[in-house]
Amino acid sequence: MENCPHCKKDPRSDELVDNLLKRLKKISGQINGVSKMIEENRYCSDVLIQISAIESALKEVGYIILKDHLLTCVSDDIKNNDYHSLEEALEISKKLK
Repeated sequence: MENCPHCKKDPRSDELVDNLLKRLKKISGQINGVSKMIEENRYCSDVLIQISAIESALKEVGYIILKDHLLTCVSDDIKNNDYHSLEEALEISKKLK
């Protein structure tokens, strides 16, 4: 796993880290809730609605990280006429659909 060049010299803010971790803990709780719903043989539509909510929440975490990456790493690279991280971010954004 490669470290972000920007994060090496200027890590994510404490506020951003706290926000992301809070969101991920909530998602973890939602996943546990779905597991319990499966164990309890709950109605399929109810389970699927919860799965959809989890997917949306994970996508939002991804968008937050992508936004931070664009505003820091990619922006810095563009200022230095290096477009590699921009191309990489565009490819990654395709996976966040």
